[in-house]
Amino acid sequence: MAEDITEACKKAAALLLSHPSSSRIRVVSHYDADGISAAGVLCTALYRAGFEFHATLMRNPFTKGFDRLKNEHNELIIFSDMGSGQIETIEHMGCKAIILDHHQYLTDQTSKNIVQINSNLFGVDGNYEASGATLSYAFATALDLANEDLAPLALAGATGDKQFIGGVRGFNKAILDNALQKGFLTEQTGIKLYGDTLADALFFSADPYYPGMSGNREAIETMLEKLSLEKSASLQDINHETMMRVHSFLLFRLIKAGCQQNILDMTIRKRYTAPQGWELERFADLLDACGKNGYRSLGLALCLGDSTAWKDALLVEKEYKQKLLDGLRLLEQGGIHETDGMRYFYVDNSSLGGVIAGIAMNYVLDEKKPLFSLTRKETDDEVHVSCRGNQRLVEQGLDLGSAMKTVAGELGGFGGGHKIAAGATVAFDKEKEFMEKVDTILVEQMKG
Repeated sequence: MAEDITEACKKAAALLLSHPSSSRIRVVSHYDADGISAAGVLCTALYRAGFEFHATLMRNPFTKGFDRLKNEHNELIIFSDMGSGQIETIEHMGCKAIILDHHQYLTDQTSKNIVQINSNLFGVDGNYEASGATLSYAFATALDLANEDLAPLALAGATGDKQFIGGVRGFNKAILDNALQKGFLTEQTGIKLYGDTLADALFFSADPYYPGMSGNREAIETMLEKLSLEKSASLQDINHETMMRVHSFLLFRLIKAGCQQNILDMTIRKRYTAPQGWELERFADLLDACGKNGYRSLGLALCLGDSTAWKDALLVEKEYKQKLLDGLRLLEQGGIHETDGMRYFYVDNSSLGGVIAGIAMNYVLDEKKPLFSLTRKETDDEVHVSCRGNQRLVEQGLDLGSAMKTVAGELGGFGGGHKIAAGATVAFDKEKEFMEKVDTILVEQMKG
């Protein structure tokens, strides 16, 4: 099936190359780590091919952004990490388009002006096996095989979408194996800890989230005392034996919190580092912080190799993680509502809500029901909904993307995504009806 994606990408590359190099190519992508990585891959490939580009990173449900696109009179738009769920709107834009997406699609039929490369249409599971960034990489390498060196950036996007949980697989795995073979990535085993000191690394650890300790200076100091470590100890100065004790302590903390086995397996695991010195998950975290905290262009600058962007991104990340930690600690203390088919909570920032829900599903709550975050935007007459499940619930029949798309569509809103993670926007006065209808669908799904 990967061969079919490669052939489709060759046709898309031919469509691009049919335009003179003086053309300005429009790139539109999502604003999370996968979407920003995808845009970075595409913009780099376009630049190398001699094209000018104009890139925009959008958030769900894309309505206002797509309205602006309609008025731009573009010749060619490349959509990455989105597009399949907006196919009807794209068809009416009056220009040629390439879609590189891994979310649930509306139709496999498009006009001759639209090239839709959706992993699910080729038998590659968009939930786990391919991301927007790895599909963008397939397009970039079809354009020029020299773009294989963009593999770390592409795989950082897949990592940002948590597609490493359960092991890298499918289309992503083929890219990873090639990158390792050709020296674009190196492999080592370890836990995710980064910061100036061990105390800082633990304090700002949001994913993995250590209940009762992440964001809690007092608890961290108590732990370090037990391990006979100074709170000012830098990660580089801690010897291997002591670091193994830290790893064991943290893993035990997660076991005690009741984390699922697949999450525990991912805590200490193989990690992959790019020649620039960044590890994939670490880079994905920076991109996600920039995108979700209002600094989208900074995230894209990181992907394009701006050496001055890293320091600024670190400051943005600390601010972002503090917001996540505040939200997670509130969930630990209560504030979650429950129905037959779901749990839900309210949050002021819709960009943070889905992230908090995903982390809480893995580290705070049990695995019995999906978790929804709701943000009421009364001034915009909208409610923004993000929801997260886990692999066990998906195996039992959960399909959040289908539920979001179905109910939001019935109520005049927008919705969609993956089985394990999705989102929707509905009118403010439709919140109660939306939640009731979704709850009914989820109960039925879980019976299956």
